[in-house]
Amino acid sequence: MINLRPPESLASAAAGAASPSSTVTAEKAISFISRGWREVKDSADADLQLLKDRANLFKNLATSFDRELENFLTSASKSTIGVPAIMSSSPEEIDFVKRLQPKLSEIRRAYSSPDFSRKVIEKWSPRARIRLDLSAIRNIMSEVEVGDDSYGRRVGFTDFRWDSKGEVCSDEGQFLDWEPIRAFKTRLRELEQKNSSSVIINLKNSEFVEKVKSSLKSICKEPSDSKEVPPFDVPELLAYLVRQSGPFLDQLGIKREIPDRIVESLCSKRKDQLVLRSGEAASMIEGDNINDELDLRIASVLQSTGHHYEGGFWTDSSKRESPDNSKRHVSIVTTASLPWMTGTAVNPLFRAAYLAKSAKQNVTLLVPWLCHSDQQLVYPNITFSTPEEQEVYIRKWLEERVGFDANFKISFYPGKFSKERRSIIPAGDTTQFIPSKDADIAILEEPEHLNWYHHGKRWTDKFNHVVGIVHTNYLEYIKREKNGMIQAFLVKHINNWVARAYCNKILRLSAATQDLPNSTICNVHGVNPKFLKIGENVAADRNRGEKSFKNGAYFLGKMVWAKGYRELIDLLAKHKNELDGFKMDVFGNGEDAHEVQKMAKELDLNLNFMKGRDHADNFLHGYKVFINPSISDVLCTATAEALAMGKFVVCADHPSNEFFRSFPNCLTYKSPEDFVMKVKEAMENEPQSLTHEQMYKLSWEAATQRFLEYSDLDSVLSTERRSNSNLVKSMSMPNLSNIVDGGLAFAHYCLTGNELLRLCTGAIPGTRDYNEQHSKDLRLLPPQVENPIYGW
Repeated sequence: MINLRPPESLASAAAGAASPSSTVTAEKAISFISRGWREVKDSADADLQLLKDRANLFKNLATSFDRELENFLTSASKSTIGVPAIMSSSPEEIDFVKRLQPKLSEIRRAYSSPDFSRKVIEKWSPRARIRLDLSAIRNIMSEVEVGDDSYGRRVGFTDFRWDSKGEVCSDEGQFLDWEPIRAFKTRLRELEQKNSSSVIINLKNSEFVEKVKSSLKSICKEPSDSKEVPPFDVPELLAYLVRQSGPFLDQLGIKREIPDRIVESLCSKRKDQLVLRSGEAASMIEGDNINDELDLRIASVLQSTGHHYEGGFWTDSSKRESPDNSKRHVSIVTTASLPWMTGTAVNPLFRAAYLAKSAKQNVTLLVPWLCHSDQQLVYPNITFSTPEEQEVYIRKWLEERVGFDANFKISFYPGKFSKERRSIIPAGDTTQFIPSKDADIAILEEPEHLNWYHHGKRWTDKFNHVVGIVHTNYLEYIKREKNGMIQAFLVKHINNWVARAYCNKILRLSAATQDLPNSTICNVHGVNPKFLKIGENVAADRNRGEKSFKNGAYFLGKMVWAKGYRELIDLLAKHKNELDGFKMDVFGNGEDAHEVQKMAKELDLNLNFMKGRDHADNFLHGYKVFINPSISDVLCTATAEALAMGKFVVCADHPSNEFFRSFPNCLTYKSPEDFVMKVKEAMENEPQSLTHEQMYKLSWEAATQRFLEYSDLDSVLSTERRSNSNLVKSMSMPNLSNIVDGGLAFAHYCLTGNELLRLCTGAIPGTRDYNEQHSKDLRLLPPQVENPIYGW
C-alpha cells in the first residue's frame, strides 16, 4: 500500500491559516487532489476496458478464421464447376491447409475459452491499491469554513467525514465517492435541477410558446366554449314557437305580418335583458334581421349540446341518383296548349324555347292532351287525331315567331275540359308522365290549378326543386259568381294548401294575385319577338316621316265578363257624353260574347265587335291606342304586346299593371274621370319610340334571366345534381314548416283519393285516373291495369 502525504511546505503553509487567503488556498488544494484522483481512476477503468475489448476481438478473430477455414476445405473437396478459383489450387497447398487445421483449431479453443480473458485481466490489472491519507489536511483545515450547504447553514471541513469509508473497496474493485466529493455532487445536482426548472419556467412564459398556444386554440376549438352558451329563455322559446306556427296561422287566414310582429317584440325583450345584464349590446344581436338572429341563437345552443336531427317522418329519399357530368333537366308543366290562344298555353311555350336555347340544360314541356270531344269545345276550327299532329302544329307556330330552332321535348298528359270552370283539369297522376331519369327540376305553370285535384306522388318528393308560377287571379273570377265570397274563401285556403305542400318556390307575376307561401313578385314573362320587330318598323317609319297609325283605339281579349268587358262597358256608358264621337273596335271570342254585345247595344255604345285575331295580325298594326280596363288580370300579355309595338296603352292603376308603369307610352288612370282624360291624351298625341333598354326589358331574354334569378334556379343549376346514395340529411333541429308541409301533402292525397269528396268540391267525374280514350290516344296501359281495384 502506497501512502501519499502532503509536502512539508504545504503543511507549513497551511499552519499559518490565520491569513485571509487560507480559505482560497484550501479550496484549490482539495480541487487539485480530487481532479488527480478522478483522472487516475478513469485511466485505470479505461485500461481494463481496453484489455477486455482486445480479448474479445481476438476471440472473434479466431472464430472467424476457423469458420473460413472450414468453408475453404469444404469447397476444395467439391469438384464443382461453379468455383474456378478453388479448383485452380495445387494439391500441395490443399494438403498443407489440412495439416494446419488441427493446430489452428487447438489455438482457437485455447484463446476462446472463458479462462483466457480472466487470466489476462488478472495478469494486467493494477497490483497496488491507491489510498489517500488526508489526515494532515483535515488537521490543517479543521477551522476553515467552506460555504453554505443546501439548507442554508455554514459548512466547514470538520463537517466532512475523512475516514476510509469513502475510499477504494478492495473486494469489488470499485471506487466510492469521497465524502466532500459526494456533497459537492449533491450541490451540483440541486443546482442543475434549479436551473432546469427556471429554464422551463422561462420557456413557458416566452412569446414563442404563447403564439404556439394561440395557434393550437384556433385550430382545435375546445369543447369548453360550447358550455359558455347561455340556455334558452322564455321569450326565445315563445318567439320560435310563434314563427314555426306560421303555417297553421296562415291556413287560418291570419296575416303574415302579425306573427312577425310578435316575434320581433319577443326578440326585442331578449335584447333588452342582455343589455341590462352585460351593460353593453352583445354582438349576436346587432343584426337587422330578427329571423336570422333567432336562427343563429337556436343553432348555437343546439350545437353546444351536441344535438343533431336526421330528418323526420315526411322525409323522402326516393329521388333518383344521376350519373356524373350529366346536364340538368327542367320539366315545364302547364294547364293549356295551342291552338288554344291563352296565356298558360303561349307563355310556357316561349319559356321552354328560351331555356333550351342556352343548351345548358335539357327541357321538356308537358302539355294536356284532350280527347276529340273536348278538342271541339276548346280549339277553334281544328282538331288532332294523335299527339304527334298537335306537336307538329305547336312547333311550327313557335318557329315562325322566335326565329330559331327550339330544341326541347314536348310530352302530353291526359286532361279534361271543365265547362263550368272554363279550364282543363288533369286526369290521373301528372308526375308519372315525366320519367324518373328526367325528374330533376319542375316548373308548374299555375301550381294551384294543377294540384287542386292532384292524386299522386308529391312533386317535391320526385323532383329536386319545384317552382310554381301563378298566372291567374282565380279569387277575382270566383267572386263574380253566385255565392262568390264563400267560394273565394274556400279556394283561397285550398290554393294556400296545395302551394305549400307541392312547391319549394312560387313566383307571382304581380301583386294582384293571392299571397302564397314562399312566394316572390316578379314578372317572368316576355313578349313574342315578332311584336318587338313590329315596334322597330314603327320607329323606322316615324324617322322617315311616315305615319304608321291610321286607326284609333281597340281592345283585344277573350270575350268573357271577367276579362274586363264589364269595366269597359261601365266606363264608356258613364262618360258617353264626354267621349262623344269616340269609336272603338273590340276583337274577341268567348262564352259571354252574345251577352256582351247585347248589353253594348242596349246602352247604345259606339263599339264595333269583331272576331278574335292574333295580336300580331297585320290588320291590328294600324291602331294607335290599346285600352284595357281589366282589373282581374294578373299580368295582361296583350298590354305588353301593345307596348312592344309602340302603341299607347290606357290601363287602370292596379297592381297587375305595376310592371308597365315605367314605360312612357303607358297611361294609367285612377278614376273614371281620369280615364276620360287619358283616352283623350292618347288620341291627340303620338306615342314615343322605345329605347333599347325598354325593348330588352320586354323581351323573353330578359324575362328568362329574371326567372332564373328569382326562382333560385341560378344557384340550383350551377350545382351538381344530388346523388341520393351520398345524401345524408343533417339539421340542427326539425323544421316545423317542413313537417306541416308534409302533413298537408299527405292529407291532400287522402282527401283527393275519395271520389265523393272530389265531386263535392267541383271535380270532373272520373278525373282521379285517366280513362280508356286517353289510354288509346297516348298509348298508355289500360286504366284497370294501371290502377287495379282489388276485391271488385
